[in-house]
Amino acid sequence: MPSAAPIFFLFLLFFNLSFFPTICSSSEAAVATVSVHIAKDLLASGHRFLDVRTKEEFIKGHVEDAVNIPYLFFTPEGRKQNPRFIEEVSAVYSKDDHILVGCRSGVRSLNASIDLLKANFKNVKNMEGGFVAWLENRFNVRIPEDEF
Repeated sequence: MPSAAPIFFLFLLFFNLSFFPTICSSSEAAVATVSVHIAKDLLASGHRFLDVRTKEEFIKGHVEDAVNIPYLFFTPEGRKQNPRFIEEVSAVYSKDDHILVGCRSGVRSLNASIDLLKANFKNVKNMEGGFVAWLENRFNVRIPEDEF
């Protein structure tokens, strides 16, 4: 009967060389990304929502009680990162707050989450799919009255 040791060794070799470095070497991997369903539950349990879309996107509709601090600005020259992003977030949130970060599709929020973690914010989660996924699931949205 063959020994299980060679199979176990191959499993460890595969796990260590293939899977583990992918998780540990990528900045993206350090960010916890959650579905919109989990995000909705987290908000109900006290997490705070940081919307990193532009002001123009935000006023068209947003998650209830969201705080808007743009991560990028759209300029005639292209997209420019908000140079005061961390400073502006720090003025609203403490490093220990539970922050759920969202944007339109989940890309800007992922990058913003990485920057927040690098700035020593401890409890940051990215919302997968962004506001588009939130709308697709027909979750509550706040639309300012002056937009009607």
